Amino acid sequence: MKARMIKTGLATASLFLASSLAFAAAAGKPHWGYEGHEGPAHWGDLAAEYATCKTGKSQSPINISGARPAQLADIRFSYQPTTLDVVNNGHTIQVNYAAGSSIEVGGKQYQLLQFHFHSPSEHTVDGQPYDMVAHLVHQAGDGQLGVIGVLMKKGKANPVIDAIWASLPTQAGEHKQSDTQLNVADLLPAKQSFYNYSGSLTTPPCSEGVNWMVMQAPVEVSAEQVAAFTNIFSKSVRPVQPLHERLIHLSQ
Repeated sequence: MKARMIKTGLATASLFLASSLAFAAAAGKPHWGYEGHEGPAHWGDLAAEYATCKTGKSQSPINISGARPAQLADIRFSYQPTTLDVVNNGHTIQVNYAAGSSIEVGGKQYQLLQFHFHSPSEHTVDGQPYDMVAHLVHQAGDGQLGVIGVLMKKGKANPVIDAIWASLPTQAGEHKQSDTQLNVADLLPAKQSFYNYSGSLTTPPCSEGVNWMVMQAPVEVSAEQVAAFTNIFSKSVRPVQPLHERLIHLSQ
């Protein structure tokens, strides 16, 4: 059975903005954060365009539990190396990716735009978060977003994270570029089974219709690498959201 793809009614241009700047405070937009009156409990009240954060019924992240085994289409990865382009957008560390890398799922192609981090993981598995997560944000030609979550547990140092952290921008708005080459394919676990469900962006405007693919197997990251991130962003996680009537599938 092919992974279910849910289209949104949003314009392609606005979806691109949401995907590439999901964690940045866009000019003229109400400021949001992870604590206090600007925190997740209040996002839906900060602006009309953020209302889905409060009213949506297909919100992310979720607690992954009771996933149903299914014959989902494999994710076909076509990632190419890119030169390092890292920005601290005030909410996370984001790595912008050069054009030409993509995934294909069930005959649908998504172009990789960027990836970024949260600690701990936003999605939980049976109620437990992982130490960190990378979200790989893609967009299809029809505007739909596809996000791959790579869960991370503390262990040995991760060489991809090492390469990024070597140019870690510590101040909001700071942007660093270098000739260092990396390939996000090296961040993926060897076992590529994944959880699949229809959700949303995990930050304002919380747009729905996102095809979520959370890799089942975690990769390792060192405690020092996690600390380097949390020393900059002590809060970077939206609480899990109600599942409502959605199903979670696990690829076989």
